[in-house]
Amino acid sequence: MTELSPILKQATPVTVDHGAGCYLYGTDGRRYLDFTAGIGVTSTGHCHPKVVAAAQAQVASLIHGQYTTVLHRPLLELTERLGAVLPEGLDALFFANSGSEAVEAALRLARQATGRPNVVVFHGGFHGRTVAAATMTTSGTRFSAGFSPLMAGVHVAPFPTAYRYGWSEREATAFALRELDYLFATLTSPAETAAFIVEPVLGEGGYVPGNTEFFRGLRERADRHGILLVFDEIQTGFGRTGKFFGHQHFDVRPDVITIAKGLASGFPLSGIAASRELMARAWPGSQGGTYGGNAVACAAAIATLDVIESEGLVANAAARGAQLLGGLRDSATKAIGDVRGLGLLAGAEFTTATGEPDTATAAAAQRAAVDKGLLLLTCGAHMNVVRMIPPLIVTETQIEDALAIWSEVLAEL
Repeated sequence: MTELSPILKQATPVTVDHGAGCYLYGTDGRRYLDFTAGIGVTSTGHCHPKVVAAAQAQVASLIHGQYTTVLHRPLLELTERLGAVLPEGLDALFFANSGSEAVEAALRLARQATGRPNVVVFHGGFHGRTVAAATMTTSGTRFSAGFSPLMAGVHVAPFPTAYRYGWSEREATAFALRELDYLFATLTSPAETAAFIVEPVLGEGGYVPGNTEFFRGLRERADRHGILLVFDEIQTGFGRTGKFFGHQHFDVRPDVITIAKGLASGFPLSGIAASRELMARAWPGSQGGTYGGNAVACAAAIATLDVIESEGLVANAAARGAQLLGGLRDSATKAIGDVRGLGLLAGAEFTTATGEPDTATAAAAQRAAVDKGLLLLTCGAHMNVVRMIPPLIVTETQIEDALAIWSEVLAEL
């Protein structure tokens, strides 16, 4: 009998029968409040009626039209619709399927457009599991170990993770920018550096937001040296942080953004956005793929954009995110060293009495929450951060319910 790969590790023991809104229902009939959202994917909740209707209608007319062979209406409409929400000047799109593909497409574009071999990524970032994306991932060795050699030309600079360093955010930011300049002096000349690739909020790295001073420092250095600034918005995009894109909190202009996850409410769809002038500097034939821009996924993405706008989900993410972070801080015990996040990206970091990462207690808390009907995940280099990423449709009452369960978990640890 065939089975799933034995190295796939399930975060919960739940087998799902169906989902609706913020809830998943197990085959045993039990209801779970889902604060994983498919790792930030089901932005409009499970099976939003408008997304379901759009996908069903599209399946009946065209399932797949390979978009370097033929064009189709959902692709063209989605491209036009995204123009209303993308950062100013990013008016050309390339679509793919997964976040890793989008990151690799951004890397290829940056190298081809600049003629430079190297990129700088930042400590704690997650960019995917394919070879190039895994090389650029520094949130944990589990994503890159065991299949070396990895890709050359990737250099790592510090991210201003104030809690890890034990400094103020200002001190951590000054350090990170100073070390970036030192990296330029010792490892990769600015003249050989194609791009900075950075998450506005570290995702797998522990839900650590960046800050305006840091990102402005990157922008200034990028402009000075002709380097492209690439924001990986795969987890932070489409309203998740309380603004449409995470970098908008910091008033910094990107040259390229990568998108995926919440774009299509669960259908595989990703992409990169850049200016037409920059995108035209990619080499002919360097962009393509069999399934990118799939018609059903594009139809779901259009419906997702409709729901985000009509239901005010960006504002809801900001309000419910403030409620969630406030509640997590109020309920924090001595087992939790830090609570942080942005919008509906919230993390609680478990540490020992001496400040060391406490992986075991974080895992116990996550499992206990599942037992009580609240689905959560862990992240961070030591997997000692419990993260909460509910759908953008989450209500005030559902946040209260989750916080009540979380308080019970902490009291019982």
